[in-house]
Amino acid sequence: MTTKDGQIERRWEQLHTWGPYGLLGISVVLALASSGLFDYSAAQWWTGWSLAGAALVLQLWWHGTRSHRPGRGRVPSRAGTAYYVVRWAIAFVLTWIDPFFAFYAASGFMDADELIPGTVAQRVGLFASAVTVAGAQAGGLPFGSGLQWVLFVALVAVNSALQMAIAHLTQQEAQRSHERTETISELERTNTALQQALDENAALHAQLLVQAREAGVADERRRLAAEIHDTIAQGLTGIIAQLQVVANAPDLATARTHLDRASTLARHSLGEARRSVQNLAPIALENDGLPEALKNTVAEWGERTGVRAEFTVTGTTEQLHDEVSATLLRIAQEALSNAARHARATRVGVTLSFLGDEVILDIRDDGQGFDPLALPDRTRTGGFGLDGMRARAERIAGSLTIEAEPGHGTALSARVPLVRHE
Repeated sequence: MTTKDGQIERRWEQLHTWGPYGLLGISVVLALASSGLFDYSAAQWWTGWSLAGAALVLQLWWHGTRSHRPGRGRVPSRAGTAYYVVRWAIAFVLTWIDPFFAFYAASGFMDADELIPGTVAQRVGLFASAVTVAGAQAGGLPFGSGLQWVLFVALVAVNSALQMAIAHLTQQEAQRSHERTETISELERTNTALQQALDENAALHAQLLVQAREAGVADERRRLAAEIHDTIAQGLTGIIAQLQVVANAPDLATARTHLDRASTLARHSLGEARRSVQNLAPIALENDGLPEALKNTVAEWGERTGVRAEFTVTGTTEQLHDEVSATLLRIAQEALSNAARHARATRVGVTLSFLGDEVILDIRDDGQGFDPLALPDRTRTGGFGLDGMRARAERIAGSLTIEAEPGHGTALSARVPLVRHE
């Protein structure tokens, strides 16, 4: 319930509590002011003021009863019905004595739905109050002419119809208010459950990133081992072989030839070692965000391979969590490495897209492509090829899709959640 709804509810509560006092007071004041207009007998005089006092006592008693039942004072009950009937009887007799007590009788229109259980019983109570009020409006009971009876019947019909219509509208509004309250309560429960789910999801995501970081360290070690074996170790083996030939060279020209080969292999191995160091995620992302690191990686790869390489960023750039950035950078490096080894491409495009709650990395080439059905045969052992890239993405709740066809290039797309930098 909103603050405004609560204020309206309190005002209605105050009206229902103090309204009968006010109407009784108005009736007493008007009865005193008009006492000269009516020829009261002594019995009527004492009866009227005795009943007015009884009405006040009844109201005080009911007020005290309600105050001892916090939160339940407006719930229809048998006690409420008894109070309503006694109050109506007092008002009926007072109105018979003095028509100005019809104001007090009108209090029955205010709270029939809150005192009497059951719609039919409530309508009967409203009709009884309408009879009392109509009697006063027609000139006061008893009637002295047929015209007063006709007027009385008409007034009963009008008052009853008006009060029934008001009661019906009030009941509908109460039903709508109840439904709104239930809806708000349900929404609050749903929001609470959703917040709990979001908190649990955040905790699981944080745990997932920790696990991905640990797995990424192990993968990085295996990747570096494979790169050292494939490049630096092979280069050193070649250097050793050339130096052995130099040691047994029959002449100076042959020795110089093999020394030149050894020097070339040494420079190539040094370049491969530098590239492996530069490709380490902590270094590549140490001073730059992911977009800048990818831009530099793509540019360096293009210069080294001679393949035209382009990098594009779309969407609003966000500062990503370190593990998300490292994962996407590793996938891009592995994809470019595969393109250099297998694709024979003339053009490669890399796109980083920020799309609301996810980040997408697309790598496309116009190379020779391959048959996706042969994908297991093309992946390298040890977790470094396409399977390795897919595993990296899945560790942070992402996915990797590959579209390829022999002779028509390859398109790789990695989609991961957008987790912002902590």
